[in-house]
Amino acid sequence: MTDFTCDFLQSPKAFPHFWEHTVGSGHAPLALRADWQAQMLRCHSELGFQFVRFHALLSDEMGTLICEEKQLIYSFFNADQIVDFLLSIGMRPFVELSFTPETLASGPATVFRYRANVTPPKDYGQWATLIHKLTAHWVERYGVDEVRKWFFEVWNEPNLEAFWTGPQEGYFRLYGCTVAAIKSVDASLKVGGPATADNQWIPEFLEYCKRNALSVDFVSTHHYPTDAFGTPGADTITQLEHAPRGVMRKQASKARDEAGGLPLYYTEWNISSNPRDPLHDEPFAAAFATRIIMGARGLVQGYSFWTFSDIFSENYFPSVPFQGGFGLLNLHGIAKPVYRAFQLLHGLGTELLEFEGTHTTVDAWAIRKNGAATVLITNLAMPRHPIQTELLNLRMLGAPAPRTAWIERIDEDHANPRRLWQAMGEPNYLSALQVDQLETVSTLRKESQPWICEGGNIDLAVALPPQSVAAITIEFA
Repeated sequence: MTDFTCDFLQSPKAFPHFWEHTVGSGHAPLALRADWQAQMLRCHSELGFQFVRFHALLSDEMGTLICEEKQLIYSFFNADQIVDFLLSIGMRPFVELSFTPETLASGPATVFRYRANVTPPKDYGQWATLIHKLTAHWVERYGVDEVRKWFFEVWNEPNLEAFWTGPQEGYFRLYGCTVAAIKSVDASLKVGGPATADNQWIPEFLEYCKRNALSVDFVSTHHYPTDAFGTPGADTITQLEHAPRGVMRKQASKARDEAGGLPLYYTEWNISSNPRDPLHDEPFAAAFATRIIMGARGLVQGYSFWTFSDIFSENYFPSVPFQGGFGLLNLHGIAKPVYRAFQLLHGLGTELLEFEGTHTTVDAWAIRKNGAATVLITNLAMPRHPIQTELLNLRMLGAPAPRTAWIERIDEDHANPRRLWQAMGEPNYLSALQVDQLETVSTLRKESQPWICEGGNIDLAVALPPQSVAAITIEFA
C-alpha cells in the first residue's frame, strides 16, 4: 500500500479553473448545426466552458467575403448567427482570424476537406479592410463593452506549411496589419498570436512586435504530447511511449517564460494530435487529460481542449460512434471518459492542498470547496510502460470530522461507454435505445466511500486500477 498525506491546515494555493476558459471546435460552419449547438450548450452547462474557438471564420464556406462581377461583397450574416447563439447561452467567441478568402488569396494551396486557403493575402490592405469591417460591424451590433471581452487570435499554426505557405516574416506582417485594423476600431480590443504549433515562434514574434511597436495583448500557442516524440510517422502509441508524463507542464513552463508578463493561452491541446486515435475514446484519455490539466496550473490563463465534439469534418465526416475523434462528446452526444474527467474537474473548488508522497504512476491532489474537500487521484502510465492496480492510503491531517463521503470513478469498468459499444458488436449506426444505453453507462456514479477518523485525522483506503481517475468527496460535519 502506498501512503499519501495531506495537511488540511496548510495554506491553500489558488486553483482557478483555467481549463474552462476556452474549448475548441472544428471549423466555423459546424456551429450553424443544431446538434453542434445542443452539444455546446451541454458543455457550457456541465463543464463550465466560457469561450469557443474554431477555424475558417473567413473562408468562402462562411461567405464572409466573396467577389462577384469584380465587386467585393462582405457578408457577416453567418458569423453573426454563430455569435448570437453563443451569447444566448452565456458563451463568447475566441475569434481565430483565418483563413484567406479565395478572392484575396495569392495562391491555390488549401487545407482540409473544406479547402481552406492557406496562402498569404495578395493584398494586405484588402485583408486589413476585411478585418476592420468585421470588427466594426461586431462593435456596432454587440456593443464595444461586449466585444472588449472577446479575444482575437491571428491565424492558426502559421509555422506549419500546411496552414501558411508564406515565410515567418509574412505572418508577422499579417499580424501587424490585423492588429492595426482591430485597434483602429477600439484600442481596448484584445489581439494576440502567434497561434503556432509546438510552442514555436514566441520569442521571435514578441521581438518583432516590440521592434515595430505592435500591440500584443496575449500570447497563444499549441502543444500536444505527441509533438516531437517517436520516429516520424510513428503511431500514437509509439509516440506516447516516448513522451514523459510531465511533458506538457515542461512545455507550458517554457512558453510561460517566453511570454514574459503577457497572458498565455494554449488554444489547442489534447492527449494526441491524431484525429483518429482510439485512445481518445478510452479511460486513458481521462487520466492523461486530468494529469495534464493539474500540471498546467499556475502557468496559463487558458487551456483550450481540442475539441468538445466529434462533430468535426477536417478530413471526412465518419458515422462510426467511437472512431477516435478529438471530442469530449461523440457524434451522438454520448460522453466519453474524458468528458467525465472534465465534469469531475468542474465540480472542484478553488483552494488546492498539496499531498506528500510519490509514486511512479499515481498522483493525488486535494481541493477544498464550501465545507467539503475532494481528493482527486490518477493512476497513469504512458502506453507500454508498467502499470497495475495500486492500493492507496490517503491521510488528511487535522481535517474536520466527515459527515459523508463518496467516490466517483472513471476506468475500464466505470464511465466507459466504448466498452458497451464493443459488446454491442460495434454498430456503425445507433438506434435511439442504444444511444440511451450508452449514455447511461457513461454516467458518473456516486458510491459510498468508507473512512477512518481518529485523532483529528482521516484515512481513506482506495484501490485504483490502471489508467484511471477517481474523485473522493468528503462533506464535513
